[in-house]
This record gives sequence, structure tokens and C-alpha cells, in this order.
Amino acid sequence: MPYLVECLASVEAQTIDPERIEVIAVDDGSTDGTGEYLEDFAERAPMPVTVVRQDNSGGPSGPRNVGLGKAAGRYVFFLDADDRLGPEALERMVAMADRAGTDVVLGRVEGVNRSAPKSMWGRTLERTDVFSSNIKFTLSAQKLFRRELLTRHGMRFDESLFTGEDALFTMEAYLRADGVSVIADYTCYYLVGRDDGKHVTKSGGYTLRFDSARALMNLIAEHVPAGPRRDQLMVRPFLITLLPQFGPTYLKDGEETRRHKFELAKPLMDAYWTEGVARHLKVEERLRLHLVAAQRPDLLLDVVKFVKAKKQAPALLEKRGRRLYLVYPHFRDRAAGIPDSVYLAEPREARVFPGYREGGADFFLRRAARRARRVLDSLKRPTPGGTATTA
Repeated sequence: MPYLVECLASVEAQTIDPERIEVIAVDDGSTDGTGEYLEDFAERAPMPVTVVRQDNSGGPSGPRNVGLGKAAGRYVFFLDADDRLGPEALERMVAMADRAGTDVVLGRVEGVNRSAPKSMWGRTLERTDVFSSNIKFTLSAQKLFRRELLTRHGMRFDESLFTGEDALFTMEAYLRADGVSVIADYTCYYLVGRDDGKHVTKSGGYTLRFDSARALMNLIAEHVPAGPRRDQLMVRPFLITLLPQFGPTYLKDGEETRRHKFELAKPLMDAYWTEGVARHLKVEERLRLHLVAAQRPDLLLDVVKFVKAKKQAPALLEKRGRRLYLVYPHFRDRAAGIPDSVYLAEPREARVFPGYREGGADFFLRRAARRARRVLDSLKRPTPGGTATTA
């Protein structure tokens, strides 16, 4: 409360036939009148409502599992009590899943007094997967899931995780799904920022973030063999969960906390940090994680201070403008011993710098191969006399 009032109003306002909806509301030990309001809602709502009241479980996984265990519909959607749905959300998502035959549907999310994921809403996609789109950057539970998929694989939220439990659940669904759909042209979900700032995902100590990163990395490794596809997915836990532990907050940490963070990160870096993951990141992101992997807290402090100051690292162009390095702290410092490759900007980051010419060895090899194919094609064409020349 009071966010629950608008949340339930958005459920009542759904354009889909109320007879096609069942609401399972789990009151997880609230003390603010939520339970009573849910009971009142159940009496007047145009759709069947089941209210479950239980002692506080300490996190979102338990209540979601209770609701999932009682669900009987073809699809399930997890709606947080402080958020709300767009009026046509359920109608559009169910229609998409039915039409495309996909197991998961993502409806466009818009933030209200808080940020929301953006990179996956470029266009509506009837059928995609976690490797062909940016959906790995939205792993919250607020998706439409085909219940048969969840039942077949016995999927439930991990109740041992206080944060990141939805990322684990949603990533597993992406990996097991027979197709994922994206609705980008209609806001299905409004992610509401609470005035008091008391979001579960913002509470708890740093060790919980490492627990979350570890669980997600292990899940990805379990389902995807080592190689480029695994590296592509590993970007998400490294960038979103692990890297912030070595950002500006790191400067405020005491020596013992800094040491502990490096200890917690080491097995994850040893197991999953690869050149393939590194190439997907910006230079300053890659540099910080490289120093974590190398267990160099002494060098990391300088880099984090530089990043926090929001300075633009100088660009160094070499190889006639085809190679661009960003000169962050310790670049070509022999005592630091950091490879130049850590500072080398990938084309997507380098293109904004004047003088950069996209190319390099791979570029020239590709161009030479194209020329060779053209020559072979020309040799195979009929000669003026009517015969074909072969090479």
C-alpha cells in the first residue's frame, strides 16, 4: 500500500475478457492493510481472485512460487504489487503467444520515477531468442510465460536467493523456450519507483549480489557450452551484477570489504572471464574486470577514480587510424604490465572518434577474399566465343 491500489486498478482495467483471467494474490505477511484490501478486491472483482495470506518469507521467491503452484491458466504473468499494467497488456501478450506459438512474451516496459530497460524495444519481434536479440538485458519476472514450459521443467524461483532470483528464472525460461516474442510498440508494464526507495532489489549487502552473479553464471554454463554463445550471455552477469561492485561504491568500501569482494570475484573470474566476454565490453568496463581477474586492487583504485570523475580518456590512433586505444590509467605502464589489448577499442566504441578508420587485419583479409571470389566468378563466365573458362 498505497501502490497496490493502482496495481489492482490496472488489472480491473484489462481489455481481455475477465473470464479469461485468474488472479492469485499472495499477501506475504504485510502489516499495512494490504491483506484486507485484497479481500475486498476479491469480493468485487469481475474475475476470479484467490487471496493467500502467509507469514513473511523474506523475499519475492516464496510468494511467487505459491502463486505459480496454484495457477491453472495456459499462461502466467508475475505482477509486482507496486507496479501496474497497460490496459491492453494481457490481451496483446496472450494474442502474441497464441499467434507466434512462443513460450515467453516480453511486453514493453516503461519506468515511472525510475529507469527501465531500453535496448530490447527497437522493434516488435514475433519470434526471436536470447542469442539473436538484447532480451538478456531484461531478466525481471514481469513476462508472460507459457505455464506448460514451467511445469514440464519443474521451474520455480530459487528461494535461497534474496535478489536476482528473477534473473535466474527468466534466463532459464529463455534458454528452454521454443521461441520468445517481443512487443515493442505498446507499453505493457509500468515499472514504478517507490517514493521511499524501498525496493527489494536495492536492499541487502554486496554478498547477495555475488550470490546472484554466481547462480546466473552457473546456470548459463550448465545450459550453453563454452564458446562465443556462452560468452555472449555471460556479458549480462559480468556487466550488470558483478561490475557495479567495482564501481564508485568501491571507493567508499573499507579495506576489508575490498579484499572480500576480490575473494568473492576470483572463482567467477577464473571460471568464466574470457577474451570473448571482454570483447563485448567497453574499454573501461573491460579494464576494471581485467584488474579484478588479475587480482590487482592497487591498480583498480586509480581506474575507478578516473571513471567516477567522468573524464574522457584520450584516444591514441595507430596503424594509420585503424587501431584506437583509449588511454585510461596504467596504459603502457611497464610496471603495471596490462596488455595493450585491454585498452583497444572495438569498432562500435571507436567509431565516434575523429580519425578512426574501421579496418584492421580481419578487414583486409575479408576484402582480399571478396576480390578473389570476384576473380573466380569472372573466370567462370562464358567467353565471347561461347565457351566457359575455368580456374
